[in-house]
Amino acid sequence: MSSHLQLISPSTNRYTRPLSFKYWLKSMINTFNIPEHLHERLRSELNAGEFITWAGQPIPSSYMKSGMKLWFFFIPWTAFSIFWIAGASGFEIPSFEEGWSLFPLFGLPFLLIGIIGLSSPFRLKKNALSIVYALTDQRAITISGIKTITIKSIPLNQIKNIERIQHANGSGDLVLQTRTYLDNDGDRSTEKFGFFAIDNVKKVQTEIEQLLKSQS
Repeated sequence: MSSHLQLISPSTNRYTRPLSFKYWLKSMINTFNIPEHLHERLRSELNAGEFITWAGQPIPSSYMKSGMKLWFFFIPWTAFSIFWIAGASGFEIPSFEEGWSLFPLFGLPFLLIGIIGLSSPFRLKKNALSIVYALTDQRAITISGIKTITIKSIPLNQIKNIERIQHANGSGDLVLQTRTYLDNDGDRSTEKFGFFAIDNVKKVQTEIEQLLKSQS
């Protein structure tokens, strides 16, 4: 089975065959410190002869920080919604015995939007547990979702300019591809593909660069 597999030789940075079983075994056995069900999900996406050289997950506490930026908008939004509802009810606790105007209830949808927005970082933290990133000898892969699974990948030869965003603790983001497109409204939007909020981000970048060099 390993006759068509390849690995990187440390001395030459070229693919060689003799020790290919090592990488095949790493793909079959979960040695990447990821949950077993995510490893199985990742294995099911591999092509014949494709093997994993690295796999990991986003750090939940770091991944949720991207959602915290929304708080700058949703904190005043939610505060204003509460203030509006209170003002519409005359800043009084309603007495249902005497009847109560339904007008303040029109502010509830806006309050609900604010609460959902404020909870987005915690939902991102939960979602991080179902995300797995992987690098193989052929491509970079991201798999996300719980009930509905989304699989994205790009071939290694499409990785041209790697953008690394690194924090003091060594974690960070690797942006492997940036795509600009027009949305349904005709506005220009940007979509980034990569590994986000991962540990030891520089080491993963080095792994990618070695793979790219071996194929050049």
